[in-house]
Amino acid sequence: MTGMSFQLAWPWMLAALPLPFLAYWLPAAVVAPPPALRFPFFHALPPKRARGDARRSPWRLLLAIVAWLLLVLAAARPQHLGETVHMPVTGRSIMLAVDLSGSMQSRDMRGPTGPMTRLASVKAVAGDFIDRRAGDRLGLILFGDQAYLQVPLTLDRGTVHTLLDEAQIGLAGQQTAIGDAIGLAIKRLRDEPAGDRVLILLTDGASNSGTLDPLKAADLAAAEGVRIYTIGVGADQQMVVGPFGIPQIVDSDLDQEALKSIADKTGGRFFRAADVESLAQIYGLLDQIEPHSKDQQSWRPVDELYLWPLGAALLLTAAMALAARGRRVPATAPGEPARGARHA
Repeated sequence: MTGMSFQLAWPWMLAALPLPFLAYWLPAAVVAPPPALRFPFFHALPPKRARGDARRSPWRLLLAIVAWLLLVLAAARPQHLGETVHMPVTGRSIMLAVDLSGSMQSRDMRGPTGPMTRLASVKAVAGDFIDRRAGDRLGLILFGDQAYLQVPLTLDRGTVHTLLDEAQIGLAGQQTAIGDAIGLAIKRLRDEPAGDRVLILLTDGASNSGTLDPLKAADLAAAEGVRIYTIGVGADQQMVVGPFGIPQIVDSDLDQEALKSIADKTGGRFFRAADVESLAQIYGLLDQIEPHSKDQQSWRPVDELYLWPLGAALLLTAAMALAARGRRVPATAPGEPARGARHA
């Protein structure tokens, strides 16, 4: 029935349709008449025609049949099947740890339209990476002086993308706590399937804050089976304004050796991104190293419709009951005034 728009969940309930007709045609059991009082003036009592005529009304019989058909249809549970939805099978569990320290506002990343801040380039490229990871559980960690879980692992890529776009410089402090970010990621990935735990760490500096040493955190990650891919963001040299407003060129404070050691300890890799193009190439390479799931599961949303025939049957039954009550005429003895009438 997968190709149908409608189906009955319990079609065997339709076998109850002929029950009223069988009950009508079956011979009635012979029952002795109950004791009764004899009235010598019984012939003077008015006949109860209204109630008997209502029972024999063809319209009443038709409505009763329709109500019974609706009740049986409701018992069979009619359902509406929506369009087939294909959902990818859950693949890897990937945490993104993004540095929000003050240095991430440096405008030394070359973009397609001109210089960009390091954080803006990360948002642009990481956003595309998030959109491509269908079937993976993604999470987001923001770190500065401390590490904060912004988005727990989820299949909702749109939420991860949105909250990454809303991240601002200094939201987690001005320093760089790389070790704490790794420790928080390990804690969140610990319950995920072994072999599918991945952390992508983006930073532009050396660890100068936090309580956990980055290399010790890397050892813990290796013990927990978490692969860490570290990405160093920013140009090797940048121009800053020195004392007395004199511009000068300084080297980047990125600790490449530490980031490379972190990646090597966990079976990951270290990447260097000096511009937006190289950052995009890194994420493309990550797609190849950690391919997303291509298997799919199919399902069809089901809407229950039994309430409609059930409600219609109840309305018909109520209407028949009200109609029968309106047809009842109070019995009066011959020559006796009707109830409520006054003698002149």
